[in-house]
Amino acid sequence: MKEKVTGTMVYYYFVCKRKLWYFSNEINMESENESVILGKLLDEGSFKRDEKHINIDDTINIDFIREYKELHEVKKSKAIEEAGVWQTKYYLYYLKQRGVTGLKARIDYPLLKQHLDVTLNKEDEEKMKIILEEMIKICKKEIPPEFSSQKICKKCAYHDLCFI
Repeated sequence: MKEKVTGTMVYYYFVCKRKLWYFSNEINMESENESVILGKLLDEGSFKRDEKHINIDDTINIDFIREYKELHEVKKSKAIEEAGVWQTKYYLYYLKQRGVTGLKARIDYPLLKQHLDVTLNKEDEEKMKIILEEMIKICKKEIPPEFSSQKICKKCAYHDLCFI
């Protein structure tokens, strides 16, 4: 299990605990998944003028940062919006823990031509601590959490592992 918690892991925590376990235990099925490939194409084709993929400590990978200390996360749809919101809050939390303050954040949905502003308040910070503890417990388990069928399972890169 990876010692550090990445933004992708926070996203997966909200999407599916089983997917989080697979990913954290280096079982990666994403490279061939159509939905993931479409997301990467969207990422490459959107916001071309911005410097993208700002990697910090090999832990968080911010899609891009604009002037006025505003970090951006690009998402294909709002289908799993809560996961994207908490991933973005994690970026703010992670940076705040390292002394970076005064940041704003936004999730961009280029296909929908919409965006969502994201903030991190004290309650979010307390909840984030609990989430991170739960994530570490999940990732350290010997076997993945029990399967629980969801609407999103059809498009998941780990679909075949769960349905075998």
